[in-house]
Amino acid sequence: MYIVQIASECAPVIKAGGLGDVVYGLSRELENQGNCVELILPKYDCMRYDHIWGLHDAYRDLWVPWYGGKVHCSVYCGWVHGRLCFFIEPHSEDNFFNRGCYYGCNDDNMRFAFFSKAALEFLLQSNKRPDIIHCHDWQTGLIPVMLFENYKYEMGLQRVCYTIHNFKHQGMGGKETLWATGLNNEPYYFTYDRLQDNFNPFALNFMKGGIVYANAVTTVSPHHAWEARCTEIGSGLGHTLHLHQDKFTGVLNGIDRDFWNPESDRYIPAHYSKENLEGKAETKKALRERLLLRDVDKPIVAYIGRLDAQKGVHLVHHAIYYALNNGAQFVLLGSATEPGINTHFQHEKAFLNENPDVHLELGFNEELSHLIYAGADMIIVPSNYEPCGLTQMIGLKYGTVPVVRAVGGLVNTVFDRDYDQTKPPEKRNGFVFEHSDEPAFESAMERAFKLWYNHPEEFRQLALQGMEYDYSWKDPGAEYLKIYDQIRHK
Repeated sequence: MYIVQIASECAPVIKAGGLGDVVYGLSRELENQGNCVELILPKYDCMRYDHIWGLHDAYRDLWVPWYGGKVHCSVYCGWVHGRLCFFIEPHSEDNFFNRGCYYGCNDDNMRFAFFSKAALEFLLQSNKRPDIIHCHDWQTGLIPVMLFENYKYEMGLQRVCYTIHNFKHQGMGGKETLWATGLNNEPYYFTYDRLQDNFNPFALNFMKGGIVYANAVTTVSPHHAWEARCTEIGSGLGHTLHLHQDKFTGVLNGIDRDFWNPESDRYIPAHYSKENLEGKAETKKALRERLLLRDVDKPIVAYIGRLDAQKGVHLVHHAIYYALNNGAQFVLLGSATEPGINTHFQHEKAFLNENPDVHLELGFNEELSHLIYAGADMIIVPSNYEPCGLTQMIGLKYGTVPVVRAVGGLVNTVFDRDYDQTKPPEKRNGFVFEHSDEPAFESAMERAFKLWYNHPEEFRQLALQGMEYDYSWKDPGAEYLKIYDQIRHK
């Protein structure tokens, strides 16, 4: 199958969050399963050019219709860790992608509307006719709209899979978006069953357009698909998803099995596997030495991730003192997205600086994250919402028992040792709590601590059961191929 991925990110060359990891990981898996995959990306001035091999002109004169005129673009081609990528560079006074950033500009909606138009124009003019166009998040929501309304007679039957990674950011535009992209017909698109935002009759919603026009719509875990359709997590798109539920599903993200693997991880001092866990104890000792924690017979509880409201920052803070008061050590690696939260954790870091049982690392460090995943006994993920979550998957791979809240992809990957009804005891792999409050969190932590202290062999067995799970891209890749196959033959 010939598949073209169109996205605003692809790790490691363009990475602002998890989207880049997914686009790269899925593309590699699809290739591993025997498909031809190409990626189309914006050519940002600030992307990591050191991760591109053999960057060269691929298509010098791409003229993209825009506001009744045409914008001249160049398309470059290069390999990003084995993936064939095309980068679109507009030569325009708007400087769409020469901003020193990926997102955060006042005209982001027009920047990515142009990118979507340019990506389709590149496919048309270069005579590329993929079996599947797979686009991602609001930035490419207009692609299925324009493909159907403007390009279907020239392009033929191109089928589109549209994946939503974050319902919070949906991309809004006005009538200028229609005139710029050549969609033009205001009364036609400003209707509830097409692009009109569900709550603002004067706005066009890019993500809604993607949902309405794509042949298949996915999000990043089965439970999050239910949440988006039936709860406020859908950020106002619940009814649209309900109307299109026959083509909407959740496919769990995967993790890179080469990069996250305790048997070969270059960032940890001792390798280990589920057959031989000795290296984990050695790595735990190395983690304590690195962070100046005292070497005592205590469990290490870890948190790795952003410090913000989505991630349940109030419970992350509470976890520090709960762990210390219950005979455990605590390690945190994360950066705050808001100044107030950053100030709060800087204060906590200063206050706890001399405590030999806690270390707060404010910022992000790739090497240290691997050491923490491998050296900790438990990892907490107390998110308010979590579309998929990779932290718990990585923790399981490293034999680090997850303690998670029952939301999003956490529900699909972590099964409570004591109460889960969907798995037999030998298939359970962590601790789960329901409500986003301190008593609920403490109830799960208390069970984890009691098991570690009173039944160490059973705790070890739970960690081994977690390591049995394969959350690589293998199964998600196969699931996407099934979706592609279904929409190709509709």
